[in-house]
Amino acid sequence: MSRFLPLERPALYSPAWFVPYDEHARRVRTAGVGVRLERFADGGWQPLDERAVRTPSAALVYPGLGRRAEPRGVPPERHRARFTAPGCLPLYPADGQPFQASLAGVEFLVHAYGDDRPPAVEAAPRLVRLLPAVSYPYGPGVRTVSGRVVDPVARAPVGNALVEARGRTGDLVAWHERALTDALGAFRLSLRWEGERSAGPEGEVFRLVATERPGRTGSLSVRLPADPANGHVIEIRES
Repeated sequence: MSRFLPLERPALYSPAWFVPYDEHARRVRTAGVGVRLERFADGGWQPLDERAVRTPSAALVYPGLGRRAEPRGVPPERHRARFTAPGCLPLYPADGQPFQASLAGVEFLVHAYGDDRPPAVEAAPRLVRLLPAVSYPYGPGVRTVSGRVVDPVARAPVGNALVEARGRTGDLVAWHERALTDALGAFRLSLRWEGERSAGPEGEVFRLVATERPGRTGSLSVRLPADPANGHVIEIRES
């Protein structure tokens, strides 16, 4: 991906790039994606009026964010971007980072700059993965399993939990499906690939794993088509 607006034009520099990516469809998503920008000030997150601009390469950027008449001595400011998309929920931890359900946006620093003082940090594109929510429009014939993730001690749903299933096809090709729970702990996960074949009743076995954060997980095995496709409950506990 080419850089958006080179640093020789600092007035149009953006300190953050975001590329929304529909993980189930495996493509960059442009339709219906919304983003809200906030700044951390006075001990809390304050909404900002700045609106994102979409580049020809489908990135969402904030040209001019951090530009000041006199940038010297201005400390970096914490910002975060929060995303919405019909049928999807955003996965905020970056690729390779541990999952944390408590994350409520993609955080980044905005460094002050000016016409005679170029930005101190060059921004790089950040992929924002959009995972299926309960209302995701899976295509015809896509096998799904749904249920809820709960905390059995608190007797409460676990919102924004990550639900996953992994396996290998008959050709030993690894597959990985993911979804996020809504505020009521509900999920709907696609199972497009082959599950594990084992002795016993006919069907395929899938192991669903739910994570709230490192050390708080739960799992459940589902056999299809013998088990129902909905109503499953995954209990999350401290490990």
